[in-house]
Amino acid sequence: MKHQNVHKLALAGIFCAIAVVGSLFSFPMFGSKCAPIQHMVNILCAVLLGPWYGIGVAFAASLIRNLTGLGSLMAFPGSMFGALLCGLAYAGTRNLPLTLIAEVFGTSILGGLCAYPVAILFMGQAAGDIAFYAYIVPFLVSTAAGSILSGVLVYALRGTGALNRMQKTLSH
Repeated sequence: MKHQNVHKLALAGIFCAIAVVGSLFSFPMFGSKCAPIQHMVNILCAVLLGPWYGIGVAFAASLIRNLTGLGSLMAFPGSMFGALLCGLAYAGTRNLPLTLIAEVFGTSILGGLCAYPVAILFMGQAAGDIAFYAYIVPFLVSTAAGSILSGVLVYALRGTGALNRMQKTLSH
């Protein structure tokens, strides 16, 4: 049991590092920094670690990105809702297309809507005036790109048998 937990924690740390370093490859859109690598990491966490590790990785990566100036406060709602939904979708169905859709919906719709009160509370009324409209679209673009990347990667891993071996290693 401890061996399994160590593997999961180590992989979660690697995914967190990938998400933070991957945020260097972000692009601005309206008031948000779109970081598709975070969404790719969310889906990889869902497939390999489960929803709770996915939320932890999303939170830790968002925190580190904010502390180092690589992200905005929108990184929290923009990553954590997608991580939760895609993690729950994969845990419940093992259906990869549904997992990708859950990531897109969780990040763009739920994360975008939750960005509105975050923007008002922490970034001021001016940011809040545009947040409701300005975050759903950028989050959608970012998460769609990350979901496509992760879909290609997961299907390639599945095709070679590596995904099955990784999942077995993490479950024993």
